[in-house]
Order: sequence, then C-alpha cells, then structure tokens
Amino acid sequence: MSAPVETKIAWRVVFLNDAVTRMSYAVMVLRKVFGFDEPTATRHMMEAHEQGRAVVWTGLRENAEAYVFSLQQWHLSATLETDEKG
Repeated sequence: MSAPVETKIAWRVVFLNDAVTRMSYAVMVLRKVFGFDEPTATRHMMEAHEQGRAVVWTGLRENAEAYVFSLQQWHLSATLETDEKG
C-alpha cells in the first residue's frame, strides 16, 4: 500500500509581519522556536518586515502545525501553507 498523498506533501511555516511586535522580540522567538542562530533569525525577521512574510521552515504537516502553534503562543503571526514543490 502506498502512503496517503498528504504525507508526501511538504508544508511551509510562514512568519507574518505585524505592526506591533518589536524586531528584537521576533528574532528572540525565532531563535527559541527554531534554534536559529542570530543572523538567520534576523534575516527571516527582516524578510517578514520588508515583504510582509517569510517562509521559516518546510517539512511534514504535523511538525509545521506545531511550529505555527508555538509562534502563536509567543503572540507572533504565522500560518501554514502547502509547498507546491513538495
């Protein structure tokens, strides 16, 4: 039997810019949640700041959902989307 199609699809965690959160706070949270080093977290934060969004992680849906939930628990805006390149 083959695996269900959904398990073969990659999912993206998209970090969204907001007008309230301090940049330093967003960098700190990205470092804690994803284990990024300072330059990587800063790059993702700046991408979200300048473009409105940044893809910060891609992988299995269950993990992506957990990351989105974690970011939301830190009061950051994040969403989940399919990675069409999957």
